[in-house]
This record gives sequence, structure tokens and C-alpha cells, in this order.
Amino acid sequence: MTQSEARRIRILVVDDHEVLREGLAAMLQRQPGYEVVAQAGSVAEALTASDRFRPDLVILDISLPDGSGIEVCRKIKASHPECLVVILTGSSDEDTVLAAVIAGANGYLLKQSGIREVVHAIEVVASGGSLLDPLATERVLREIRRASDRSEANPFSNLTTRERRIMDLIAAGMTNMEIAADISVSEKTVKRSVSAILLKLNLERRGQAAALYTGRRSPD
Repeated sequence: MTQSEARRIRILVVDDHEVLREGLAAMLQRQPGYEVVAQAGSVAEALTASDRFRPDLVILDISLPDGSGIEVCRKIKASHPECLVVILTGSSDEDTVLAAVIAGANGYLLKQSGIREVVHAIEVVASGGSLLDPLATERVLREIRRASDRSEANPFSNLTTRERRIMDLIAAGMTNMEIAADISVSEKTVKRSVSAILLKLNLERRGQAAALYTGRRSPD
């Protein structure tokens, strides 16, 4: 799927800041080959719009008032695996990149990106490419490999039943607030459990733990 094809790329823009969302949608609408079919300002609106309009590509803010864009990405990919997702974020830190990868994102954009960078990102992703920062991704993978080398054959064997459940939800891209609601405990309890998990695994970041956990569950 490229701009040169007759079929226009149908886009859903998701951001809780109305001015930014409207501006981005207006700029994209003026670009040849693109059609903004819907806008959304929350998790609920994004999921409803993705089901209703079946966009080819979603530009998705990572911070939404009722949840995480990472979780929206995971759910959209589960329901519509053919849909492309580009995460909109304010930073390119390792945790954000890794969480996006785990959720199935095809790339990410920094919020300060200009329209040319946005259009380029859409072109790359729509043509089958990926826009995930290679340096940040490589740093994450190096840290995970070192952690794996230091770990026993099963580094998760010392986790409690609750901690394993929390790891399942972290790997699914859920925030602490979402995990707390899922297992019916306080967010403070989840934070303490995450700290305990990282200590047991000799890791520093939850993104590292999620990647290691996902890799251990995947078939060789």
C-alpha cells in the first residue's frame, strides 16, 4: 500500500489534545493519498472508531485520559491485525519503544515532529516498513541479553502467583492503574509488586522484564 496507489490511506487520529488532534488531522487531510476518516480523544472513543471505520492506519497518542495508548494499540492489533499503528509520544526512551514493540506498534512519532516527518512515517509504515528507533531498541536488547545471561534457566521461578499474573498484564502493555483494576488491588500494591519483581529478576525497568518474560513464553 503506497501513496501512488489509487486507494487512499484511511487514517484515524487519536489524541486527547483537541487543538493538536484537529491540526494534525487537517494537515493530513490536505496531503494527497490520505483520508482522515475519524478522530478520537480517549481510549473508549479510539476503540469504537477503529471498529466502526476500520482505518488502514492509526496515529495514536500514548497518554490518554482514560488509559494508555499502548493498551489501545494491543487491543486494535488483536481485533484488526491488518491495521497499522504509529504511536505518538513525547519521548523515545527505551521503555516506551519496548512497550510499543510488545503491543504490536509499527512505529512511533515524536509529538514535536513536523508534517513532513509525519507523512514520511506514514509512507514507511504503509509500505511495510517499521519506524522504531534502532539505537534505543538495540540498547534495550543488549540489556535484556545481559540480564538473561545472569539469570538462571527460569528467572521467573521465584515469582509468586500474583507476581506472575502481574507479569502477564505488564507484558500485555497494561499500566499500573489498569493492572490494579484487573486484579482488584490498589495501584500502590501493584507498584510494590513491580518493584519486587524487578529486584528478583535483577532488572531496572519494567520494559526489560516484559521483553524477557515475552521471550521466555515464545516458542523457540
